[in-house]
Amino acid sequence: MSRIQSQFFCCPNKFPTINNEKIKLSFLCSTRDNNLKINAFDIPCRILRHPLESELPLMEEYGKNQGGVGIDKFFQGKNIFITGATGLVGKVLVEKILRSTPVGKIYALVKAKNKEDALDRLTKEIINSELFKCLQEKHGKSYVSFVRDKLIPIVGDITKPNLGMDNDSANAITKEVNVIIQSAASTTLNDRYDLLIDLNANAPRRLMRFAKSCKNLNLFVHLSTAYVNGKREGMILEKPLTMGENVRNKEDDQNENGSCSFPRLDLGDESWLSRRSCTSSSDQDLTIDATKYLKKLGQERSEFYGWYNAYHLTKAMGEMAIHEIKGEVPVLVIRPSVIESCYQGPFPGWIQGNRMYDPVILSFGKGQLPAYLADPQVSMDIIPVDMVANTIVAAIAKHGLLSKPGLNVYHVASAARNPLPFCDFFDMIYEYFASTPLPNSKRESYVMKKMKYFDNFNDFSEHTRREIRERYRSTNGAVGTDEKVVIKQCKAKVAYAEQLCKMYEFVGFIKGRFHTGNTQRLLQEMSEEELISFEIDVTKIDWTKYFQEIHIPGLRKYVLDHKNICL
Repeated sequence: MSRIQSQFFCCPNKFPTINNEKIKLSFLCSTRDNNLKINAFDIPCRILRHPLESELPLMEEYGKNQGGVGIDKFFQGKNIFITGATGLVGKVLVEKILRSTPVGKIYALVKAKNKEDALDRLTKEIINSELFKCLQEKHGKSYVSFVRDKLIPIVGDITKPNLGMDNDSANAITKEVNVIIQSAASTTLNDRYDLLIDLNANAPRRLMRFAKSCKNLNLFVHLSTAYVNGKREGMILEKPLTMGENVRNKEDDQNENGSCSFPRLDLGDESWLSRRSCTSSSDQDLTIDATKYLKKLGQERSEFYGWYNAYHLTKAMGEMAIHEIKGEVPVLVIRPSVIESCYQGPFPGWIQGNRMYDPVILSFGKGQLPAYLADPQVSMDIIPVDMVANTIVAAIAKHGLLSKPGLNVYHVASAARNPLPFCDFFDMIYEYFASTPLPNSKRESYVMKKMKYFDNFNDFSEHTRREIRERYRSTNGAVGTDEKVVIKQCKAKVAYAEQLCKMYEFVGFIKGRFHTGNTQRLLQEMSEEELISFEIDVTKIDWTKYFQEIHIPGLRKYVLDHKNICL
């Protein structure tokens, strides 16, 4: 990318904004012809930079800091306490730290009945995981003894007092731990409001209280999500969240005196509201009713305060709780966008579970998603899980060495630096499945059609019903399938497509982008050697290669697991 090309970035056919103010994109620039005036619209939009990033270093400057951020220096002999070690990010992070740093011990909080069960779970989900094969090859016959010496299971539960640990374990952690990593969370977008509050807001607050009792703590790390920013628009900066704030338009919430009349968001109030809505009855029908009500309550409270769903709202409250009670504890908040499979290491395409966009990809590949609710020119924001882990490691080293009180936020996102419009995304998926289709139960392949986009749910729904019905008639009508069976199957497929698109509608029309200034500065400060081992530069992602050669093959291998895919 040239110096001219890297000056600005904008959405296709849209002006970038700062605080909702439009910015003119005509600018003067130093070139061979000093009098040359460049208009930003003459430069391909994918390589333009937003004005807020103009102070950041250009790509050719990265890796010039010979001393780096001190990854080896900081991690030498350091002890880490982590929650959520068996989750997607937690597992990749543990593997990376064990394989690439001189870490001391990693204490992993594991929900189990006793120590034996905790060790058994760690063995099944980590030690024997395919993700750890590179580490196994590195240590050979001593692999198991190495991991069991380094990775110590601690029986506990983040939803319980004292994190569910016994006194001996808690006392040992408070004396020995240098870094605490909060990675455990519920990532279900529409789960019960009370469960999401307990796991995503109360649990981080409980862990921070424990952190304040640790004697040698250098840093507290909280894994959040970029979508804690809610429905904010324009370029969204890496700012901490404060208890009481909401994302509603402040001008609409002011009374005649100019003061805010809108209720402040408070974790205590939301916890009380969710508890009051629960039922203590063991009657199954009442429990089902309570679950439906609490899911609805979570969505209503999210919309009321300006978030897309209860997951984003409760993660935001978790950040607020940490900020409110941290005191002098140094805090690092990592906010990834949508996390998907590994781009590079240890295994390209490795993924655990059916992630956010994966049901969309597979449904499209099966011919069960003929349309989508999105602006085709809006950019998706996807980040490979290995880049998330690498950013966490590098940021821990930087701020761990400083160990200064305060709270630093890092957006780990791609759209502002390496945008991927929905239209390009679905074209890539179309090309892949057109050449490598998913077979049905009869080993027949669906003839792919390109994605059609809608901005209206009713139009989307009507088109989806028509396309799915037509497809079922063409594939099943010739063999005399019962018409009632076809109608029932079509209704189920349409309902799933509608639910899928409605759940992810917010990303299809999102009006904000995540500023990644802190991550870019981290990239500048890292040495060439550190960048080789801990790649965090999202501009190096080739999206076509990623989806067609890495991610979708990874889905077929690690998620579908070579099972028959019934259309």
